Amino acid sequence: MYNKTFVMDFTLRNTIYTNELEKIKQSSSSILDTSRQIIILSRNTLNDFKKAIIKTEFVSIPKEVDFFKHQKQIPLIQLIYYTEIRSFELQFPKSNVKDQEKSLKKKLRKLNRFYLYNIDFNQYVEAKLYHFDKQYYTRNHLDNFSITSSKFYFQDPDFSTPRDMLLGKIKAYKLFIDYLKNKLHLITRKSSTIIDNPNLKWTSTKSALTELIYALYYNRVINNGNIDIKEIATALESVLHFDLGDFYKIFSEIKSRKISRTKFLDDLSNGLLVQMENSEE
Repeated sequence: MYNKTFVMDFTLRNTIYTNELEKIKQSSSSILDTSRQIIILSRNTLNDFKKAIIKTEFVSIPKEVDFFKHQKQIPLIQLIYYTEIRSFELQFPKSNVKDQEKSLKKKLRKLNRFYLYNIDFNQYVEAKLYHFDKQYYTRNHLDNFSITSSKFYFQDPDFSTPRDMLLGKIKAYKLFIDYLKNKLHLITRKSSTIIDNPNLKWTSTKSALTELIYALYYNRVINNGNIDIKEIATALESVLHFDLGDFYKIFSEIKSRKISRTKFLDDLSNGLLVQMENSEE
């Protein structure tokens, strides 16, 4: 039977999943490799959930609703989100800025049409309503609702409800929209007068700039951490007219330093403190 221990297993599994998710996000991997790892992690977690609910019956409708509306959504949302990112990045134009802007705007328009098409259910989710939860998030009603996306012609009757996948897409696509908007903002800035200003040039070393990039990334001070480290590196290279090269390799060399691994950042801090002290004299 579906008992308290069974519920706690889902909670514990999601806690483990979330911890592993954060480790992957904090790694120095590219966005494609990060996406690949998170997709695998999410699929494995969902597979564990599926095995568990096939073996055990839910003791009540509210317990089943809770699983499909909340517990399953944690890995499902990330699976959809990073699958979309990986698919988009693989097809994203690599050089022409105008083509990049066009690609981003086209994808954003497509996502907007998705929300317009599913406006009623989206409003149900946004308003945090629950009067249709039994119909939306239990498996007994799977045959009473049509599949709303051409991406899912078949839904596993043991592990799907009429709207659990749609709920995951609605929440994942909002994250994806933020990702695309951030990327569009960075791309647009490439053609701005600030970035094209030839007077801004990085005159220190590659390792110094790499220290700065990783410090900004790991401290999550740009977009609250919702940005790939490659985007930060590309933006600073553009602003400062500097070819950094393989900064992943440079960072690996920095980590192997025997003395200060944050020499540049330490020098920045010390230099600022000296100037503050001098200005107070």
